[in-house]
Amino acid sequence: MTSNDTRTHIIDTGAELIGQKGFGSTGINAVLTAAGVPKGSFYHYFASKNDFGLAVIDTYAEEYDARLDGILKDTSRSCVDRLRAYFDTGLEAMTNCEHTRGCLIGNLGQELAGQSEAFRKRLDTVFHSWEKRFEQCIEEAQQAGDVDASVNPADAASLLLSGWEGAILRAKVLKSTEPMERFIRVFFRQCLGIS
Repeated sequence: MTSNDTRTHIIDTGAELIGQKGFGSTGINAVLTAAGVPKGSFYHYFASKNDFGLAVIDTYAEEYDARLDGILKDTSRSCVDRLRAYFDTGLEAMTNCEHTRGCLIGNLGQELAGQSEAFRKRLDTVFHSWEKRFEQCIEEAQQAGDVDASVNPADAASLLLSGWEGAILRAKVLKSTEPMERFIRVFFRQCLGIS
């Protein structure tokens, strides 16, 4: 493995463990054991566990941004269909993990935002980036005449992000995608005026 590959492997392994156990319950030794790399490798790439956590957030956000852009900028579909595809992807992911993981950024936000200003700011930046993508898609849907002109795209995007993250949390608690499905119905019908 090259140096960059080793760093990426440690981050990917750590993200998987953090998704299962949370940041506080994931020790560096557990990450290194799962990754199959010596302890010295960790400190070669990361100054501290917090530095590692920020790298996990950045890497996850970069990968998720690319997936989000692939869905929300897919001009072969209407913007409303792009939003539906986004939600479908979330439902599929929640089903595939048997309602255990949810959104890594959302999980870290709940766990760390009150503990560390560095984490809070980084997580807020990620959420803001996602919200802007939703806002642009909703604006484009308005321009196409698919969403009522009275809808405020920024407000709708904020509701989408906050409501969806909450629905994901409830899905984990209930071990069911029903809260996510309900959010989707209410969002399209009540917020965007689409049945």
